[in-house]
Amino acid sequence: MASRQQKKILNQEELENRLLHGLSCEWERALWVLEPSYQKKMRPPLFSLRDVADRWGSWQGQKREIYLSRNLVLNHSWGSVREVLLHEIAHQLADEVLGARNQPPHGSLFLKACHLLRANPRASGNYKTLDERISQEVSSPEDRILLRTKKLMALAESPNQHEAEAAMAKAHNLIAKYNLDLLGREGKRDFISILVGPPALRHFTEDYLLAHLLQDFYFVQAIWVSSYVPEKRKMGRALELSGTIQNVKMAGYVYDFVKRFVDSKWAEYNKDKGLTRHRLTDFAAGIIEGFRSKLESQQKELDPHGGSVALMRAQDPLLKEYLAYRHPHTAMVKTGVGRQDGKVRKDGKEIGKNLVISKGVMEGARRRGLQLMG
Repeated sequence: MASRQQKKILNQEELENRLLHGLSCEWERALWVLEPSYQKKMRPPLFSLRDVADRWGSWQGQKREIYLSRNLVLNHSWGSVREVLLHEIAHQLADEVLGARNQPPHGSLFLKACHLLRANPRASGNYKTLDERISQEVSSPEDRILLRTKKLMALAESPNQHEAEAAMAKAHNLIAKYNLDLLGREGKRDFISILVGPPALRHFTEDYLLAHLLQDFYFVQAIWVSSYVPEKRKMGRALELSGTIQNVKMAGYVYDFVKRFVDSKWAEYNKDKGLTRHRLTDFAAGIIEGFRSKLESQQKELDPHGGSVALMRAQDPLLKEYLAYRHPHTAMVKTGVGRQDGKVRKDGKEIGKNLVISKGVMEGARRRGLQLMG
């Protein structure tokens, strides 16, 4: 019988083998955006993990190998891993297809490769990972808005339901006014994309409802993208949110908050009932519907004629331009609706109407959403 230490080693080896397989799958996925002539010239490289401290990854042209930092792959979100991997694939494309072997490492052909692959040309060396850039505190006017929102959400923890509701409404009004002002400014805006929630082969109805809620009320665009599922050793899908860093942080926080709220309320509701996973979907969908009705009511108070706020969400031209470049080929995803339990859904909806997004202790970015509140 294997000792505990041997099992730990085997588990570590198995985990790393799965992650290496994931890098290979992500490499194949990354090529879909290229023209067919470029795709045909790209050959799969070797992949490895290394204990390196001075960089997140590297393309080794002579060995035809892409290696990534073991620390990066094991201790950061998959979104951060994908960003670095795409950067190294751009080095491979530049070297083997565009003819950049005699150019400086980050020369013009490498920059062209980054543009073709939608890769970040800076995601190497000691450049901050996606996780670190999202969580860092800076002092721009936009981040001061986030800090004010944070204070309002702290007030939303009040045991007085009326005070909590009022604080959350003020926080949402502040976010809406910030975005209306942002849309009126001229000049370039920086957008970012993150993955929220674990990738999976199958997502449930409530996952799609939550994605639409975030898109409709938190000034982000939500797209389901291909992403590796380590436990299944297959490519599945994950939810990607895109927008300004402030909006993405807020939407990521709300995603995680709602998920935890549903889990907590379901544990209470189903304590002595023994209901199935299908009923959890009914319950969760009801909570999200109830919360949506509350947000719609707040929006009408802010914008009684239903004009500027809704229009701004639908017609942010710079965000649309960013997404058109990032995802040039998108398709609608249709989800089936099975048999529902109306009572369970109604019970969930009543609970959702009382949901208040407040300052709370959340997980970090690795498994689910992002930590917004310090």
